[in-house]
Amino acid sequence: MERLLARLERKLGKYAIEHLTWVIVGGMAMVFVVSLSRPQFVQMLTLDLNAVRHGQVWRLITYLFVPRESRMVWVFFALYWLWLMGTNLENEWGAFKFNVYYLIGMLGTTAAAAITGRAAGNYFLNLSLTFAFATIYPDYQFLMIIIPMRMKWLGWLMGAYVAYAFAIGDWADRGAILASFANYFLFFGGHLWSLARGQSLQMKQAARRASMREDAPASSIGHRACAICGAKEEDGADIRVCSCEKCNRQARNLCLEHARNH
Repeated sequence: MERLLARLERKLGKYAIEHLTWVIVGGMAMVFVVSLSRPQFVQMLTLDLNAVRHGQVWRLITYLFVPRESRMVWVFFALYWLWLMGTNLENEWGAFKFNVYYLIGMLGTTAAAAITGRAAGNYFLNLSLTFAFATIYPDYQFLMIIIPMRMKWLGWLMGAYVAYAFAIGDWADRGAILASFANYFLFFGGHLWSLARGQSLQMKQAARRASMREDAPASSIGHRACAICGAKEEDGADIRVCSCEKCNRQARNLCLEHARNH
């Protein structure tokens, strides 16, 4: 994926929209302000493919600027959060890569609406930015009301919420969720697979070490004997392992007396 993006950026990077997050957040703020005096205005911007077929093609873009919330305090929080996630991702990736990430999510959302016949809006698309941020900055801390929380824990909580929404929703909801997160799976699928393999390897190694510890008493400890005098550990002898020059650098079991003097 990284190599493909690098090749595309060399050819198409000049067309990237700089500060795309500011464009989206600013557009959502403007739509909200206008909707306070003209609520019907929002209905002209939502994703309605039937209306698109009748010439209202602007809806393929304008639905990105329709805020999910209607209360001012929640709209302010949602816009701030979107700005925080988007600007940090754009600073990390650069304008072109961030544009591609958002574009894939937008195309997936539109495709899901066309297949299922029901549009989900920009909610899950914008949520995919939070998942990307939590994956890149898992230890980033923020205050949830008054409780400090790391992004990785928020990511797990939101992942549980998305999984729940997927489980209880109909196929239209599930299609919208999967399509909206197509960008996340494309960008981080390899990373998640590597983490899963790493966790599996660690579990296997831990199990092997535990097995070795369990087998050690029966196979070695308590049954060692001095190579010189034959004193046995099970009879109370203090057996040490020696690999000095006199032992030709070969590990030998010796009682404490012969380990000191041999």
